[in-house]
Amino acid sequence: MSYQQEKINPYHKGEKAKQVEEMFNNIAPTYDKLNHRLSWNIDRGWRKKAIKQLAPFAPQTMLDIATGTGDFAILAAQMLQPKKLIGADISEGMMAVGRKKVEQLGLQDIISFDKEDCLQLSYPDESFDAVTAAFGIRNFADLDKGLKEMCRVLCKGGHLSIVELTTPVSFPMKQLFHVYSHTVLPLYGRLISKDKSAYRYLIKTIEAFPQGERMTDILKEAGFEEASFKRLTCGICTMYFATK
Repeated sequence: MSYQQEKINPYHKGEKAKQVEEMFNNIAPTYDKLNHRLSWNIDRGWRKKAIKQLAPFAPQTMLDIATGTGDFAILAAQMLQPKKLIGADISEGMMAVGRKKVEQLGLQDIISFDKEDCLQLSYPDESFDAVTAAFGIRNFADLDKGLKEMCRVLCKGGHLSIVELTTPVSFPMKQLFHVYSHTVLPLYGRLISKDKSAYRYLIKTIEAFPQGERMTDILKEAGFEEASFKRLTCGICTMYFATK
């Protein structure tokens, strides 16, 4: 049974893509500050670990899916030095923030941004040596379709590196995370972003998202030959690595 068929996330109903686009456009100005504060800046280390997975393969053309404000794309460009890196996202508001950061860092010759429906990418087959995604694919209305598109645009032998928020599975972090995510996170998120629903939505997507062995099985069903995972920070975050 596919992730989409299980319909475990209530936000998959209705005009999901439009809802997600509007929400991220609304919180774009405060998104970076909130992410770093709510994770105590640990998210920076998670991104670095995910990018290091690709270092031995020296990818020259890269696609960052659900790029948001471009943090992952920028770090990948700095660490891996590809010739071209495209950040794709549905939210123009988020990418506008990303474009400013790229210009300030002088990376505009390497990094560009495209507004894309990540379930129906406009790029030809086998266009990229590597595809990345950080904290974004859990927002897909159809995870199976999104992963198949990522596989389609990846060159044969290319690699996918994902870092995603997950729910811890062991005591006491499982219980502590539940309390933090259902009280502190939505309250602080609402105060900073002024969006009442955004960080409640965040928790729903984390709790609903498949993780661990289940996610690696979904990656293989999407067309990847190999897939593995590694839990970080007691399971608050998980890295996935797949090869086409």
